[in-house]
Amino acid sequence: MLPALTGAVSQGILWGVMVLGLFVTYKMLDIADLTVDGSFALGGCVAAVASVSLGLDPLVAILLGMLAGVVAGLVTGLLHTVFDIPAILAGILTQIALWSVNLRVMGKSNTPLLNVDTVFTRISRLTGLNQAASAMVVGLVVAAALVAAMYWFFGTEIGSALRATGNNEDMCRALGVDVRVTKLIALALSNGLVGLSGALICQSQKYADIGMGTGAIVIGLAAIVIGEVLGRLTPGKLQAFGSRLTSAVVGSVVYFLIRAIVLQMGLDANDMKLLSAVIVALALVVPTVVERQRQRRSYSKGGER
Repeated sequence: MLPALTGAVSQGILWGVMVLGLFVTYKMLDIADLTVDGSFALGGCVAAVASVSLGLDPLVAILLGMLAGVVAGLVTGLLHTVFDIPAILAGILTQIALWSVNLRVMGKSNTPLLNVDTVFTRISRLTGLNQAASAMVVGLVVAAALVAAMYWFFGTEIGSALRATGNNEDMCRALGVDVRVTKLIALALSNGLVGLSGALICQSQKYADIGMGTGAIVIGLAAIVIGEVLGRLTPGKLQAFGSRLTSAVVGSVVYFLIRAIVLQMGLDANDMKLLSAVIVALALVVPTVVERQRQRRSYSKGGER
């Protein structure tokens, strides 16, 4: 049981990088960017080809996977901002196209990395840790660095303009902000992080597959919602921006822990997508029901007075 939970935590942290990318579009711009499913796999496919076929350094392969995600985000952004295609439809178009692109990149449906050096094998050799512990260390370092970098970036002028675009696009436009540019930056940044996560997961699991990103957006949404629900239980109630970023990664870890526990209890692995949908639905429904009950109690007390 313990090895399964350790593996779940390490996977949750690595997937948390993808959740941070989805956080940018979903929580800041209120866009459910369906490009995520394709750009996640693209990052893994590019990293696999760079390592296996080109023999590049694993760190370079990961950076190339991230850049590939940025390009995918730019395509979605251009379709949305320049050609006025609705964001969700632009994401679907890019996602569909990326299925063929990923197949072209690898030349086959999957690529193993069994005898290829990765960042995780390097950490294992240096520290003597096993695969799961190495993945946890790498994930924690990357996630902490990204949270710090995003906290700094969204405090800058362009980062603040990006956040303001999501809050009130019309007001930003009236103040002279080019919202097309801010949306383009947000989508590129988001999918760049998703591609980075895909590359890390690829090296962690030792293979890349064109279908490895299927359902990634559901996992990301589940992690964000779970993180927010847990965050509201803390004294600060997610008022600080840094705590909201951290809660996204924590939500990812909790999601994978729940999934690991359920699998250990004997759930069929084929039912995981159903479980993910149920978790997202419950995480969205429960806060709404609780808030309604609270309002009803406050109305009842007011009527008694």
